[in-house]
Amino acid sequence: MDRIKKLKEFLRDNPSDSFLQHALALEYIKLGEDVKAKELFESVLQKDPGYIGSYYHLAKLMERAGETDAAVKVCEKGMEEAKKSGEQLAYNELRSLFEDMTF
Repeated sequence: MDRIKKLKEFLRDNPSDSFLQHALALEYIKLGEDVKAKELFESVLQKDPGYIGSYYHLAKLMERAGETDAAVKVCEKGMEEAKKSGEQLAYNELRSLFEDMTF
């Protein structure tokens, strides 16, 4: 069974599960379906702003789509959330992405 189909089945039982939505978005990225992935990452972060991993992937999608200003804002919000939760590795990855886009 393909991963997207399986993840969608899991989401039917747990529609608000951030991990499942994030995982589905990553699968969409692999297929080049960036719009679907972006919508999922935005949904995750809207309801669960502490789901740090989605900030990086959302910012990368936005950067790739030429939405650099929006991507920078996502990085800033993600760095703020990573700092609050003490996730130094995630903070460093977001900071590196932020610096790549702003310098």
